[in-house]
Amino acid sequence: MIRLKPCRKEYAKETQRAVPPEETRDRVRVRLPAAGITRIADITNLDRIGIPVFSGIRPTAGEGAISVYNGKGATPVEAEVSAMMEGIERYSAECGGTSLITARYADLAGKENVLDPADLILPARAPADQPLPWVTGYDIAREEEILVPAHAVFHPLPATAGRLFRTNTNGLASGNTLEEAIFHALMEVVERDAWSIVETLRATGPEVTGIADGLAAELLEKFAAASVEVRIKDITSDIGIPTFAAVADDVLLKDPTLLTIGMGSHTNAEIAALRALTEVAQSRLTQIHGAREDTDTADIRKKIGYERTKRLNRHWFAEAEGREISTISSFDSDDFLTDITYTVSMLEKAGLDRVIAVDLTRPEIGIPVVRVIVPGLEVSAMDQERVGARCRDARRNHISRTQSR
Repeated sequence: MIRLKPCRKEYAKETQRAVPPEETRDRVRVRLPAAGITRIADITNLDRIGIPVFSGIRPTAGEGAISVYNGKGATPVEAEVSAMMEGIERYSAECGGTSLITARYADLAGKENVLDPADLILPARAPADQPLPWVTGYDIAREEEILVPAHAVFHPLPATAGRLFRTNTNGLASGNTLEEAIFHALMEVVERDAWSIVETLRATGPEVTGIADGLAAELLEKFAAASVEVRIKDITSDIGIPTFAAVADDVLLKDPTLLTIGMGSHTNAEIAALRALTEVAQSRLTQIHGAREDTDTADIRKKIGYERTKRLNRHWFAEAEGREISTISSFDSDDFLTDITYTVSMLEKAGLDRVIAVDLTRPEIGIPVVRVIVPGLEVSAMDQERVGARCRDARRNHISRTQSR
């Protein structure tokens, strides 16, 4: 059972952590060999922007997993830590020797507290009530243990686990403490939900303006100095957690593969903007570096060209009305548990009453890793086969508003 406790933030500059990033780096570095991570490299200078990005290599990644990971940050040490933690997360998310229960949902329902797979937004072709592997999670909102399909927890899963849906890494996060990891995972599932709704509507919110000082302003200046146009769109959903998308257009090279996007969600709007900016810088370097196995989109964009790629994504690159970042509501505290409680309450107000965490921390590593699952949140930006009620309702409401104008 997961028991959360107060967890004070001891570092709150370009991001928020329970301890400073230097301390995290030193603690994690010695654990990398146990996870099969053989190299962490600074690849910042492969791009002309100068925003820190690091790469991690894990040659022993399981079948169906990628072996090259990138990490982002406003400072070199934060980007290095990000790459390390990404590798630890991916290692911890592999099923390994985890003991799983295999059963049909119908056989478990009534005997166990079990999540209906249908609540996870299934592809249309998913077989009905097939035997599935299950793992125990803990519902933070209801304070109870619950069995969840292993497909929502591990990535990748062996073919013998059956085909419920394609596994992914949404809601997978690490941290210095379990509370830190859970908060970061919550922000990711909120972010992916908002992104999915925007892609469904092909319409974003206003452009975020008024970033005049601080680290975010410094990053924007670096993009501008390199002739890379960046827009930050406010894609915050009805959940109310600030969520931004930064889109970059290299107007100097006009390379379709460098029409990139980065997302960021955080209860603090300024940190959400920073995360979006550092992620779009990482997205550029992922394309430039060219070492990851999951960059097939680049080949498609090369074939269709810069102008057409930009037209197909005009909802991201088009001008929009402005919204000052200072007017965007934020919530911030000095404790991760407080932020978790606030986020759970915002999800509940939006009708999402389950928040399930599965502790994936590996004993041989000792770095907290979790998978957070919020049934009903959208994932179609990552898996187009899985479109749920939130996307359908958003589309219906958008059409209704458009027709009434």
